[in-house]
Parts: sequence; C-alpha cells; structure tokens
Amino acid sequence: MISRWTVVVDRDDLTETEVLHDEPPRSSDLSDCEVLLRVSHVGLTANNVTYGVVGDRIGYWRFFPTTTEGRGVIPLWGFADVVDSTVDALPAGTRVYGYLPMASHLVVRAKLTSTGFVDTADHRADLPAVYNSYLVTSQDPAYDASREDLQVLYRPLFMTSFLLADRLADNAFYGARTVIVSSASSKTAFGTAQCLRSAGVRLVGLTSPRNVEFTAGLGLYDTVLPYDAAVDVEPSAYLDFSGSADVRNVLHDRLGADLVKDISIGVTHQAASADPRAEFFFAPDQLRKRLGDWGSDGFAERFGAAWLSFTARAGDWVGVAHHSGPEGLVEVWKSVAGGKADPATADVISL
Repeated sequence: MISRWTVVVDRDDLTETEVLHDEPPRSSDLSDCEVLLRVSHVGLTANNVTYGVVGDRIGYWRFFPTTTEGRGVIPLWGFADVVDSTVDALPAGTRVYGYLPMASHLVVRAKLTSTGFVDTADHRADLPAVYNSYLVTSQDPAYDASREDLQVLYRPLFMTSFLLADRLADNAFYGARTVIVSSASSKTAFGTAQCLRSAGVRLVGLTSPRNVEFTAGLGLYDTVLPYDAAVDVEPSAYLDFSGSADVRNVLHDRLGADLVKDISIGVTHQAASADPRAEFFFAPDQLRKRLGDWGSDGFAERFGAAWLSFTARAGDWVGVAHHSGPEGLVEVWKSVAGGKADPATADVISL
C-alpha cells in the first residue's frame, strides 16, 4: 500500500517542520459520500505563509486539523486525483482543483455541484465556502492542461487581486489619486496592479532594494521605490501586502490625513498586526457581495476576462521552478517562510 505523509509546521515558528507518515484509508474505511484524493501538483508562494501567520485569526489551521500539539498543516492550492470513491459521479481518475493540505492524501465528504463538489466535512462547515469548493477539471471552462503551473501559482492569488482591485473601484478609491503597494514584487500585489492598470489611479510599488529592478521590469507600476524612499504627499490608499509595522508608521507619519485608506492584505514579513489604523481585507467578503450584485454567471464572466488578460502576460514575468516529493515541499516552504524566495521564480511541487 502507498504510504501517506503529512508535513506539519510549528505554529509558533513556521520554518520548523516535520514529515509524518502513516497509511491512507482503505475503501472499506470510506463512509457514504466520501472520496479519497491523492494530491498531485501544488504551488507554494508567500500567500501560503500568510495562511500560517493569521491562521488562528481567520481559521486556516482548521481546514486540515492535526492531532500533533502545537503543530498545524498549511493549506495549498493545486490539483488532486480521485483514487477511491463512494460517489458514482466522482470515479477514480477524476482530476480536481482546489484547497489541499501539505500532504499526499485528503479525504473529503463530497456534495456535488454543477462544476464539481463541496467538502461538507463537519470541521469545515462554518469555514468560508470559497475554500471548500473543488472544481472538476472536465467541468471547468478555465482549465487548460498545458497551464496547470500558472493555475496552481496564480489563480488563488489572482482571485484576491481581482476582488481587492474591485473593492477599491467599488468605493471610488476612497478619494485617493494614488495607490501605494508594499511587497510590490509579490504575486498577489502585482496581480492587483495588473487589475488597476487602466483604473485612472497612479500606482506606486514599494519593495526591498534587491527587488526594485525586477518589480520595475514588470511594467505594472508607474513608480517603483525602495522602502526607505519618500513617497509623494497626495491623497493615497495603502495596500499593505507586507505586514511591516515600520513601513506603515513611516507612511502614516509622512502622509498624515492624505493617507485616506489603509488596507492590510498579506503578511509577508510574518508579523500579524491588529493595527487599528488598518482594515483587514478578507476576499470572501467581497466575493459574497459581488455574487449578490452580479450573480454567479456575471461574476464568472468578469473574473474570466481579467484572468485571461493576466495569464497572457504572467508566463513572461516569472520563471517556474519544479520540485518533487515531501522533501522538495519542505525545502521550498522553508525558503519562502524564511523570506529567501526569489520573486523572479515561482515554485511548483509535484507530489
């Protein structure tokens, strides 16, 4: 029987990991409506680090619980294949896309939808629905087998980018003429910049000195500055993808009342801040609003157009590095969680 493994991380020190081994469930272990997935192909970015940093605040640790005290399982986005099933509509060999653990296998309790299924496991019942939905690739109009790398790396990030840009536009940018973006080299940040390119606002990207050249080369920001440079004083909205208290303080001190909106999205600096000056952006909230405004088909049409525009260029911005197995996964995780990842490279792991 194939071994099952799970990578757990120390919830207080995300760079500390352990690989646990056991046996996957047998057919006789599966209850009605349960499906056994074999994780196949995942992406790993700074966004996954955010899941760990704010895991208690948002509930990310609860998606894939572990009995190992003080440890947790980081969620990833990727593809998996059905290897055993009690659901006729999901036979062995069915390929799905969705929220997966840092592990080789996952058992889901599937409730069928028009595009796949929802995991209705008890421990996920009160968690955001967007993370519980899985797409069957044969029913997903956006699926392209030749672009799986782009999908596992960018699609979940770009959904956040699209919804964040929409939130700003939906509120007339809160009166801002400039949008300042920290961690501007990160994938979710430059996805947001892509969505805002024709929105009529000036885009200023802040990044570390070593990433200025790469970030400017994307051609998405009007201005790219290192963190220690002074921004122009004008009505501005700040999109904080870094979680750096120092950057936030400098901007508030310099801009004062001209900093009309401060929105926290990610925490690539790994310091979960509850600064009252910032509003935490939770993408599922904006998704819920737009599904109400536009309906499912209307949302899919708008997101699909933006996604196609993004993927037409994304392949030229970042090179893909391929890794394999739990060892490759742990190596990439430690690099990304330790802040050592190269923004010009994106990591895909085959499991």
